[in-house]
Amino acid sequence: MDSVDTYLAEALTAIRPLSPRELSLADADGAVLAGDVTAQWPLPSFDNSAMDGYAVVASDVAAATADAPVILPVDGAVAAGDTGQRQLAAGSCIKIMTGALLPAGADAVVPVELTDGGAQRVAISRAVAPGDSIRRSGSDARPGDLLLHAGTRLGPVQLGLLAASGHAGVTARPRPRVTVISTGNELAEPGQPLVPGQIWESNSWMLAAAARQAGCDARRQPIVGDDADRVLAAVEQAIAGSDLLITSGGVSMGGEHDVVKAALSRLGTVSFRKVAIQPGMPQGFGLVGPAGTPIFTLPGNPVSAFVSFWIFVAPALRVLQDLSPKRGTPLHAVLAAPLRSPPDKRSFLRGVLDHDAGTVAPVSGQSSHQLAALARANALIIVPEQVTEVAPGSTVDVLELP
Repeated sequence: MDSVDTYLAEALTAIRPLSPRELSLADADGAVLAGDVTAQWPLPSFDNSAMDGYAVVASDVAAATADAPVILPVDGAVAAGDTGQRQLAAGSCIKIMTGALLPAGADAVVPVELTDGGAQRVAISRAVAPGDSIRRSGSDARPGDLLLHAGTRLGPVQLGLLAASGHAGVTARPRPRVTVISTGNELAEPGQPLVPGQIWESNSWMLAAAARQAGCDARRQPIVGDDADRVLAAVEQAIAGSDLLITSGGVSMGGEHDVVKAALSRLGTVSFRKVAIQPGMPQGFGLVGPAGTPIFTLPGNPVSAFVSFWIFVAPALRVLQDLSPKRGTPLHAVLAAPLRSPPDKRSFLRGVLDHDAGTVAPVSGQSSHQLAALARANALIIVPEQVTEVAPGSTVDVLELP
């Protein structure tokens, strides 16, 4: 059997990152920047008020107290979005809204809470210093400042920053497009009536959702029965609109219904392996189609498929965006109950991680078909190949599930 690390390394070495392209902000969520982004204009682009209040000359209100407020005439108002230039005369004030352009001559804003809110004349009950409640032009970023590094995955805050700094689009590697294909005569669509010998298909729903959680655009194809020609046709149809393919089922070792193996062997580019992992020993990987689209063939048991996705497919999806394949280093936790693991395999056992207590407890039900037990887990407990038993109280490595 191949080791987990050897198999994964061979797959990742074969994958090439997606080419960067120009993306609008509407399409850039989840994309990864191909180059640094710098500020082209100051942010904010003009001096503006940080509060609703009154623009003043600070020295005019230096003596203001609650017992002896300073009274100033109000020379109009400036709302956010007003673009006309206003000039503040000494000894007066201008009512101003948050975000509004600061009048020339003003050097501070008195928050409305420190006044009586007057419209014609206002009583100001506290002194302010020059610069108070003012957002100066360029105080967030100046032209030429680095806003975002190359290799940054764009999320809500990053997209907001790009928009706020005037960038309508970016050069980035887009979210990978993933297609999931489940195979098997025993499968029926959820909601359809079952006959004895059938099960409702769950893997494609689970794997497509996992791919979206990993930052991809993902879709599932209709179930494909145990027919090599139909499987091959489904794969060939999916290639054009996909950056990575996932199949589920049809890859067990030596079964006469291993239709995925039979179909893909005609392409001559997919290698099927036994990998020293528990669960998920039968694996396959290769490049298919004219563009060399990566394909991972995962086992049909749902827990095996799920674990295989996070151990093998998720790192590959990161490589497609030119990111480090590692999502993070494992956590350490104290084992709350004993564990057993088969020899010579790296086990990824399902557990419940308690961050506050620093413990992880294995869920009851570790078989590869037990999806209900998997749903109770929030982590995978890693048991190395040379370890067959782990006692309670031992420190173990844990991969937290997203």
